[in-house]
Amino acid sequence: MQASRNKVLLHLQGRPVLSYSVETFLKDPACQHVILVIQAEEAELIRPIIKRLPFKHQTAISVVVGGKERQDSVFAGLQAVKSLERIVMVHDGARPFVTAKQLQDLYRRALKSGAAILGVPVKDTIKKVLDGKVVETIPRETLWQVQTPQAFLGTELALVHQQAQAAHYLGTDDASLIEVFSERSVEMVLGSYENIKLTTPEDMFIGETIAKRK
Repeated sequence: MQASRNKVLLHLQGRPVLSYSVETFLKDPACQHVILVIQAEEAELIRPIIKRLPFKHQTAISVVVGGKERQDSVFAGLQAVKSLERIVMVHDGARPFVTAKQLQDLYRRALKSGAAILGVPVKDTIKKVLDGKVVETIPRETLWQVQTPQAFLGTELALVHQQAQAAHYLGTDDASLIEVFSERSVEMVLGSYENIKLTTPEDMFIGETIAKRK
């Protein structure tokens, strides 16, 4: 397994990882524009994946080059959004198993609240560790594991990204920028434990199992 290769270019059940989530978005009637943010050296590998999608669609697809950090790449993608007055979703291409229902639930919540994210309740016990020693057990009743997509009013997402750049602030996700630079509350929408991010070789084995059931 080519573990060092970008996970979206690896295959699950004979299909590129990237194609799974792109297809889900393209089939969503509310989706008007898909923007793929890539590394420049991967352009010749990404474009054929899009051309080989096994269905016809009317949704526009743009490909833009990202930046050094994930946050830089999201900001680059925002520059290609045709209308920031709409809801914009940010998704990790390495999460191939987001479902149509999750997109719809997230979109409806974002229309009402202006900011909504997918997530699932934490199942494991979480402990704070310093220098190899447990210093605290954190109550998990209020802890959620955050996923993507994350959905926001485009104008506000672009604004907080600009503010984060000016402040040299690097967030862990887009919702964290809303939390720091906006007074808007981010609402949580229940996702799925199958909406995993493919990061390690072990994740790819799990992904194969999930993909077989799709």
